Amino acid sequence: MRGPLLLLLIMGVSGVYSGHSLRHFQTMFTAPEKGRPEYISVFYVDKIQISHYSSDSREVVPTTKWMEKVPPQYWEIETQRSRRNEAELRHTARVEMMRVNHTGGFHIVQWMYGCDLRDDGSSRGYAQFGYDGKDFLILDPEQWVFIPITDLAQITTQRLNSPEERLGERYKNYLHVCIDWLKKHLENGKGVLDRKVRPEVTISGQNVNGVTKLHCQVYGFYPRDVDVNWKRNGLDVPSYERKQILPNTDSTYQIRVTVEVLTNDRDGYSCHVDHASLDQTLTVKWEPQSSSNTLWIVIAVLAGVLAIAAIGFIIWRISSGRKDYAQTDIHRQDGIRTETFPFRRCIFNHLRLQSLSAYERATTTIAVTRLFLFYCIYLIMP
Repeated sequence: MRGPLLLLLIMGVSGVYSGHSLRHFQTMFTAPEKGRPEYISVFYVDKIQISHYSSDSREVVPTTKWMEKVPPQYWEIETQRSRRNEAELRHTARVEMMRVNHTGGFHIVQWMYGCDLRDDGSSRGYAQFGYDGKDFLILDPEQWVFIPITDLAQITTQRLNSPEERLGERYKNYLHVCIDWLKKHLENGKGVLDRKVRPEVTISGQNVNGVTKLHCQVYGFYPRDVDVNWKRNGLDVPSYERKQILPNTDSTYQIRVTVEVLTNDRDGYSCHVDHASLDQTLTVKWEPQSSSNTLWIVIAVLAGVLAIAAIGFIIWRISSGRKDYAQTDIHRQDGIRTETFPFRRCIFNHLRLQSLSAYERATTTIAVTRLFLFYCIYLIMP
């Protein structure tokens, strides 16, 4: 297992901004399942994992090719630091379990801190503590003190903010170190972290009980930060679904933004995408199909189904009585044996069906049905 079970609130700390980030995630599992490490520590640069440590391996190892450029001393120092962090978080987990009256069982304690470096040169630091999948306390980056999220975190917050601990001020000093390392990682990962991949956009509609859901699917883009909105005649249309950016297997990202509109009032809507790879906003208009076009498509599809059924019936009749219907004309011209097959004679006889054999009429019917089927396919093609 390469990564921790990350809190949704922790993963969403960055929001949408233009820049880069370095983050450290630590996760402690009390009474872990068989095969799961008790402690996991990972570093991320721009959502790309760069290193991994666990209580099983007891060693920090790189997880990206370009991290191999870092000198060996870095891995030795990080390994020693991770072992200390493991012991500290194990102790913290025991203390917090006692404060919330948890005497045992499976629980998750998570600690995350990091920094952001924006394109305008500004920076910020942050830290969060989570317990059993919920935020417990958070660092105020203005005052550099910790703020409790729940009543159970009051005692822990007082201890971290006490003159003896002053953990918030220590993180303020760490911000400068974090930014320095982020810049080094960005230099080592140049070509991977600074690449720009244009997004692909598709839009679709779904009618449900007089309401149309318009979906704008944006996928295959990098870097992660993107802004996707629906507009109608230039005015923003609010989306009541959470905009969640998801990773793809090729290290790119995707997002879907949905709005609901009245089915009989769907004109003028468009999806607007802003991304670092685009010189200007990418706009894709929603063009609803008219009811008349939909009717003709339905008719064409039904006709195609009937045509296929007719072909199947004819083929069945032919196969069941081929001995009675099959006829082949054999001629001799200048001592050469030649055969004229039924479909060829149909052409020579100008499709005069009455003069043809039963097998010939069946063959000609199949040919005409095929032409009709091709015409139906032509009707439903965009």
